[in-house]
Amino acid sequence: MAHTELDLRERRVIEDMLHAKAPVAQIARHLCRHRSSIYREIKRNRFEDTELPELDGYYGMLAEKSAKERRARRRKLVRCETLLAAVVEGLEAGWSPEQIAGRMRQEGQALRVCHETIYAYVYSKDGQAADLARRLPERRKNRRPRHARRARGTVFPPDRAIQKRPEIISTRQVFGHWEGDLMIFQKDLGPANVASLVERKTRYAVLFRNNDRSSTMLMNRLIDLFSPLPLPARQSITFDRGFEFVAWKHLERGMGTEAWFCDPQAPWQKGSVESFNRRARRYLPRDTQLMALSNRSMMAICERLNGTPRKCLGYRTPAEAFREELRKLK
Repeated sequence: MAHTELDLRERRVIEDMLHAKAPVAQIARHLCRHRSSIYREIKRNRFEDTELPELDGYYGMLAEKSAKERRARRRKLVRCETLLAAVVEGLEAGWSPEQIAGRMRQEGQALRVCHETIYAYVYSKDGQAADLARRLPERRKNRRPRHARRARGTVFPPDRAIQKRPEIISTRQVFGHWEGDLMIFQKDLGPANVASLVERKTRYAVLFRNNDRSSTMLMNRLIDLFSPLPLPARQSITFDRGFEFVAWKHLERGMGTEAWFCDPQAPWQKGSVESFNRRARRYLPRDTQLMALSNRSMMAICERLNGTPRKCLGYRTPAEAFREELRKLK
C-alpha cells in the first residue's frame, strides 16, 4: 500500500479525540491508521509555549502548517537551482551527501541542506531521471532503509559470544589476548576515527587512524599491524557488536587471530580498552581534527600512554611489561 500523509481532516479528528481524552489506540482505529503513525504525528507536531505552558497541546491547524513547512524544506533542491547545482557538483566529485551537507555547514553557507534532504532528492523521480544515485559512493539504485540492519545473529554467531570465550582469558594470566574498539569524533569533522587495541595482561595499547568506518579496511589494517607479532602475542581480540567489526572473519583467515564479542549494550565486558579510551581522550578529544593529525603525533600519544607507570602492573609501564612478555616467547 502506498504511503499517504495525514491530511487536515484527520488532524482535526486527532485534536478532537485527544481533547476528549481518547487513547491513541482508539484514535488509530477510528482513522484506520497504525497507532505508531498517530504517536509520531502527535510528538512531531505538538505545540509548546514556554511562556504559557497551559497552552501546550496538539492543534490540527498548527500541525497541518508544520507538516507543510517540512514538505517545503524537502523540496528545497527543486526550488533552488543554485543549491542543486552545488549538490550535484559535490556528488560528481565523489562526495557523500553527509560530506556535502557537512561542508556547507563548515563554510557557514546561508543556503544549505541536510544530508537526508540530499538523499531524498537523489532517490526522487527527478533525481532518478538525472541518474544521481550512480554518483553516490555506494552507487545503490535503491536506498537502503535508514535503520536497516543485518540480523546480528548471523554476523556475530553465538559461538563467538563472550560467554564462550575461554575462562583463562578473563583471568589476564595469559599473554596475547586483546580488546578492540573505535574512538568516534564529531560528525561534522568527517568519518575519520581512531582504532584502539589493548593487550589484557600488560595493558599495552595500539592506536591508529581510520579514514572511514569500513569494517574490511579496519580488519586489513589490523592484520598489517599485528602480523609481525608472533602468534602467541595475538591470540584473540574481543570487540563489541558494532558494524565496524562485521568483517571479523578476516582476522582468523589473515593471521590466525580469534575474535570474541561482548553482549549487546555491554561495553564494560571489554573494560581494558574502555578505560584506555578515557585516558586517550585527554589527547584526542571529540573535536580533534584527525585528518590534520600526523602519524608521528599519533605514535607520540600512544608512546606516552604506554610509557606511563600503572599500579596494576606494580608501577611498571605497559611498554616494559609488553617487552618482557615478548622476550619470554623467544
